Amino acid sequence: MKNTMIFAACALLLAGCGSTAVRDSLAIQDPTVLQRGFDTEQSVAAGAAVRQWTDVYGQIKAPRDVTASLESRLAALGQKKENYYGYKDQCWIDAANEEIRLQNRWGFVEEAVGEAARLTAGLEGSQPVSRDNPPLRTVAPVRPDLAASVRALENDSRFQYCPAAQKVAACMEVKLIHAGHDAWARNFDASRRKVIAVEEAMTEAQQHLATCGVPQAPPPVAPPPPPPPLPPMVTLSTDALFLFDRGDIAAITDGGRSKLDAVIDDLKRAGEVTSVSIAGYTDRLGSAAYNRALSQRRSTSVQRYLQSRGIKVPIQARGHGPASPGAQCTMKNHSALVECLAGDRRVELRFSRKGEPIDSDE
Repeated sequence: MKNTMIFAACALLLAGCGSTAVRDSLAIQDPTVLQRGFDTEQSVAAGAAVRQWTDVYGQIKAPRDVTASLESRLAALGQKKENYYGYKDQCWIDAANEEIRLQNRWGFVEEAVGEAARLTAGLEGSQPVSRDNPPLRTVAPVRPDLAASVRALENDSRFQYCPAAQKVAACMEVKLIHAGHDAWARNFDASRRKVIAVEEAMTEAQQHLATCGVPQAPPPVAPPPPPPPLPPMVTLSTDALFLFDRGDIAAITDGGRSKLDAVIDDLKRAGEVTSVSIAGYTDRLGSAAYNRALSQRRSTSVQRYLQSRGIKVPIQARGHGPASPGAQCTMKNHSALVECLAGDRRVELRFSRKGEPIDSDE
């Protein structure tokens, strides 16, 4: 019996399988982990299982089957898992499977499975996801400085645009927690190996981050300048609007329609216009009666065209024949005279604003 007690005391005293220097390099945050021999606690603070833990993690049976199911669910997510949360989910599954192979009976397998299940459910949309890592019963936090460096990496503005850095950082988090479990179980050498792996991965993550940049917002596009205000009157040459010696709406040329469409666009933008007055004019060649009728047909056709394109304000159309000539043409050559009188052959559109009457006389 005495020899048995001595052996037990020695086992507790030597528990940890690592040198004091290795243990101290981990900067272990849980003082109960540093207790040795007969002073070692068996308390909640030291990680003793409590009802709350067993109610959650004790329900996980056949963890190998559970991790296989979680991997199937994760694979089914496709591109939805290609992010920080999906990478972290897979790292928790890998950590659980590693400890299953080592026949870990401390409870870390169940905790790792629980974290993977939480992230899987979040990725599937059944619960919110969080970057925070809840405290685990079988984990004694180690290397708080390294944990802070990982968090700083993840808080970099480029991180959310850098899947390669997310993948490395997510597994760094899990591996550092896994190292904390090894420390909690007094396996300080294994804990140190995982810490070294995290330190090496930090360089890789920083390199990935250096290649990623925050997408630059496109330079602001200057708004187009406002259209010039609609003038009180627009004059259009009937030579450009109508086929020769015609005034019906079918005789409006393609070029004439384009000119009228431009006026219509200006009218629609200038919302203050309350009425339109259209006056048609001819040159002095030909009889006054014929010219008056031709100018009336042309002004009426312009009126109908405007109305067909959605102009709703009142429109008056009048033909004035050769009234109000502007050209001073005295040449004898007929062709030259016709060309000189081109300015008299016109349609004038006048626009009234609020408070202004329609111009009815020309």
